[in-house]
Amino acid sequence: MLLRGEAPKGLWDGLRALIQESDFAVVVVPDAAAINDANGLTDFEHRIVSVRADMDPAAGAKTLGHELAHIRMHNLDAGLLSHRGVGEVEAESVALMIGAAHGMDTRDYTVPYVSAWASSVPGKTEIEVIQETGERVRRAAVAILDQLSTDHIGAGDPSASGLSQPVGHSKVTVPNTLNHRSERLGVRTL
Repeated sequence: MLLRGEAPKGLWDGLRALIQESDFAVVVVPDAAAINDANGLTDFEHRIVSVRADMDPAAGAKTLGHELAHIRMHNLDAGLLSHRGVGEVEAESVALMIGAAHGMDTRDYTVPYVSAWASSVPGKTEIEVIQETGERVRRAAVAILDQLSTDHIGAGDPSASGLSQPVGHSKVTVPNTLNHRSERLGVRTL
């Protein structure tokens, strides 16, 4: 379920500025069909981040946070991504922390998304993937939050942001068309 409502004041602009400082352009596209049925897409080859226009501003800002995390954490030239599932877990977890620091509750979307991608990593349980990515996620989120000039209520810890209620699990299906070659493509989608 996509986020509804307005984005926190200045969050879209702040995230867009950080993306642009990384020498990526931000393009708003009409809908998911324009970007392979995704909410956002980071094209490393052409250095473009695309985000759907047909989402509420809160979902758009969260998506920008996700795509910025890909830029910061998954530089393909440096070989920093071992599996697409790991990359999606990391990027969406950073987006959750950025959202939580701004009072946004992204769990209804983030929990099933992260769970589905974590389960796609061969030879690891969902819990192992999340545990193994946790510190990298925390460092990336804190670095982004430190660079944002927006008002935020903490360092992105959902429990410290009043988002500590138990979370139920939803089933999300990850396409089983993933293979080793496609997991390392230069385009990352949300």
